[in-house]
Parts: sequence; C-alpha cells; structure tokens
Amino acid sequence: MIGQLNFPALWPFWPELLSGLWVTIQLTVLATAGGVALGIFGAALRSGKPSLLSRLWGCYVELIRNTPFVVQLFFIVFGLPNLGLKLTAGEAALLAMLINLGAYSTEIIRAGIQVTPKGQWEAGRVLGLTRLQTFMRVVLPPSLRRIYPALVSQCIIVMLGSSVVSQVSYEELTFAANLIQSRTFLSFEVYLVTTLIYLALSIALRQILLAAGRKWLGSEQG
Repeated sequence: MIGQLNFPALWPFWPELLSGLWVTIQLTVLATAGGVALGIFGAALRSGKPSLLSRLWGCYVELIRNTPFVVQLFFIVFGLPNLGLKLTAGEAALLAMLINLGAYSTEIIRAGIQVTPKGQWEAGRVLGLTRLQTFMRVVLPPSLRRIYPALVSQCIIVMLGSSVVSQVSYEELTFAANLIQSRTFLSFEVYLVTTLIYLALSIALRQILLAAGRKWLGSEQG
C-alpha cells in the first residue's frame, strides 16, 4: 500500500492549500483578538456587583458553552437571515468564532480574577484610581498571568474549530483539502498533509502566544 501513495500528485494543489491556510490564519488572529477582548469585558462585568447586564452575560456564556459550535455557526448562517441580518460566509465564520471564544475566555479570565486578593482593589482606591483603572492596571495583569496557559489552549481549540466553517463553504484550510480530495481522490495523502499543517500551525500559534505572554505579562508558564 505504501508504494501506491502519490504525494507528488498534490504538488500542483499547494496554492489552494496555502490560500486556505492564509484564510485560517486570518480568522484565528481576528477571532483571538476579538474573543479575548470580549472575554475581558465579560469577566469584568461578571466579577462586579450583580446586575441585569451581568446576568444576561451569564446566560450568553452558558448558552455558548453548552451548545455545539457547529450549531452556533449554522444558526448565524441560516437563522439570522430570517431576522433580516444577512452575513457573508466569512463574516458568519468570524462572528461564530468570536462569540465562542468570548464565552469561554470570559470564564477563564473570571477564574483568575476571583482569586485576586481583595487588598488589590483597596490599594487601587487608596491610590485614587477609579474602579476601571484599578481593574485594568492592578487586578487584570496578575489575573491574566495566572490563567494565561489555559487561555492560550482555548485559543488553539478555537483555531482548530475553524475547520467546521468549511461546512458553510468558507474557503479555509479544510475546505481546500476537501476540494483537492474531490479532484484527486487521494484521501490519505490530502488529509495527512492537512493534519500536519494544522499541527504545525497549532505549535507555532502556541509558541507565539506564550512568547507574547512572557513579553507583555511576564508569564513564564506554558
């Protein structure tokens, strides 16, 4: 069987794979930045005094964490148009990834905030800082350091989950692999190469995020 493998036949299709990889990278960068920002906002909201907005945010978190990503994606692509909101496949894919990461990162970051000593909040007040300034300058940085490895892992999971958006015909890496397989019928070769690309991308993204954490947060974990 080994002798029947035909990896050289994939060479003409590398532009399609690289194009799909570039789309996946773009999705990942935008979803990671937006999802973490959403998570920080949500964690700050849910760590403060209970309010209607914090309860609504909690409902959003539970909804996303307890439903499949593919169902969330299909709802955005096929459900929202019935409400008059039509999105392109790319916009829907990015929105689904951003919403998904936002929910998970909210709980991850909130876990770091919850173990923050109360004295840090009091120290901020003594220094004359507002609650927002205390949160951003005093509470958030050490909280992020505590949970940063878990946050990085969640970003990797969301990147790998981007393969699902091929189901709505968005031309990322998995879509390109499926297209090449349908043309060549070289299933083993195509999906082995795609697996190795995802593996390399995961390792590279993890190292980049950990390096960024060491530079900006002083995080040495990972």
